[in-house]
Amino acid sequence: MSTSSRTRSGDAALANIDTALDALGFDDGSQAAGFDALNRMNEALIAPVTGGISPAAMALAIYDWAIHLGMAPGKRLELMQKAMRKGNRLATHLAAAALDPETPPCIEPLPGDERFKGEEWQRFPFNVMAQCFLLNQQWWHNVTNDVPGVTPHHEDVISFATRQLLDVFSPSNYPLTNPVVMKRAAETGGMNFFEGFRNFVEDTNRELTGQPVAGTEDFVPGRRVATTPGRVVYRNRLIELIQYAPATDTVHAEPILIVPAWIMKYYILDLSPENSLIRYLVSQGHTVFCISWHNPTAADRDLGMDDYRRLGVMAALDAINAIMPDRKVHATGYCLGGTLLSIAAAAMARAKDERLASVTLFAAQTDFSEPGELALFIDHSQLHFLESVMWNRGFLSADQMAGAFQLLRSNDLVWSRIVHDYMMGERDPMIDLMAWNADTTRMPFRMHSEYLQRLYLDNELAAGRFMVDEHPAALQNIRVPVFAVGTERDHVAPWKSVYKIHYLTDTDVTFVLTSGGHNAGIVSEPGHPHRHYRATTKRAVDPCVSAEEWLAESPVEQGSWWTHWSRWLASHSAADKVAPPPMGSSEDGYAAKEAAPGTYVHQR
Repeated sequence: MSTSSRTRSGDAALANIDTALDALGFDDGSQAAGFDALNRMNEALIAPVTGGISPAAMALAIYDWAIHLGMAPGKRLELMQKAMRKGNRLATHLAAAALDPETPPCIEPLPGDERFKGEEWQRFPFNVMAQCFLLNQQWWHNVTNDVPGVTPHHEDVISFATRQLLDVFSPSNYPLTNPVVMKRAAETGGMNFFEGFRNFVEDTNRELTGQPVAGTEDFVPGRRVATTPGRVVYRNRLIELIQYAPATDTVHAEPILIVPAWIMKYYILDLSPENSLIRYLVSQGHTVFCISWHNPTAADRDLGMDDYRRLGVMAALDAINAIMPDRKVHATGYCLGGTLLSIAAAAMARAKDERLASVTLFAAQTDFSEPGELALFIDHSQLHFLESVMWNRGFLSADQMAGAFQLLRSNDLVWSRIVHDYMMGERDPMIDLMAWNADTTRMPFRMHSEYLQRLYLDNELAAGRFMVDEHPAALQNIRVPVFAVGTERDHVAPWKSVYKIHYLTDTDVTFVLTSGGHNAGIVSEPGHPHRHYRATTKRAVDPCVSAEEWLAESPVEQGSWWTHWSRWLASHSAADKVAPPPMGSSEDGYAAKEAAPGTYVHQR
């Protein structure tokens, strides 16, 4: 066929497609929407098979790593050398251990790896299995890291995926190669496997029927958790605002507004009475207000970041102003709530809205250039894939978010649970923090897409390009004092990332680094054993130091950082205390309603 004939044939085919689409009532705009919908539907169908991971993103990472490894003969020779050395180390260790069983291992697990802890793992042949696995794990780390030319993000993805694959074959995950499980079977006559199977059936049934995790029924908000007395004083389509009843005869003049993350239920800050931050603040003479977020459905798919700012932070401030006129507010944000609060505070500063007395950020990032392990799931390909999944439903479901977090800590959250619950046949007693963690929420399509694109990928807030009301929300405009908390073992908001608030503001910053992780480090009540923290204040005129320098220069203090924050709040409040404010206001829309914890916290 000639070129002209092929051209005419192609033109005829295109004309037939256009004619068919016109006959179905599709104009140019709806055609484009239809093509996009087809793409989205295809990706949404693929997502359950891949666990929500973009196959294109993974393929790009594998190709980048493989082609650069293939072009690096020096790296391959280095890996051969390392493999031979590790083989020699293992052989030398086995020979020494045969003569002296007390010979120390040739390789130790990484910090935090508890899989091979215990004397049972020090006996033959289990010690050999553990040593082989750890040496193999170390070698594969060498294989996937420091390959010349590989994009850092792709290197992280490959290294992470390799760890997940290796963990599947850990000897600790199988009954016949786990001496602790075998010992338990001998002690119980094999009943541990029967109990484990019963646990497995119960968990599977609960998951298939949509029931909560076993034991959470004992921690219903309003009964055993979220019991601090208070009333809902304002409600809109996105929030309920709870005002807590005073516990002292007089209170600090400036109230506290808590903005929790909408990825979680607010009551992580009001768990059991003994570890409730809200109850503690009230006992210290503070008037506390807290936002309880609506759990979005498909009808909320078009709610965006600015809706959360306006209907969340700003609406709550308006309500507090109606109840406590002319009082400045100590605004406090946790995780995503802290990021949202920092945006709102920057926009308020530009508009000369002076209603804030201070800003406190709990494990909240304002610079996302180093966001930690969550960055593994965030690139342009992965974001497009995730948007398709959300487009299909209108929201990001709780199970999708939980799956990502479990992958980040698969040893702690997946494999150790399989061994403990299903092989050992044991159940850890449910505690309030675990029950709260199982009480998940959703996130609207538009808001989550904007959040990932504008903050994680484009880092607009740190760059001064995040627009609010057509003006940049520049953090440098914030002039009220800032109290920022990072946690030592945070895999969601690494403390060095949280520390970057120092580089983005021109105000006094008190920074606290506390023991624990993203959740347990914040829920750190006075009297909790083995807690410590560091705390220093950088004045606006002081020179800025790096996170490493700050860590080296900051002394460790034993105890809870809550007491330090309470003193800080008091020092930034009026000297004289006042009578407690009324619960709610007679002004329209702000009258006291249902008792805390309100209705939104019960939404499923």
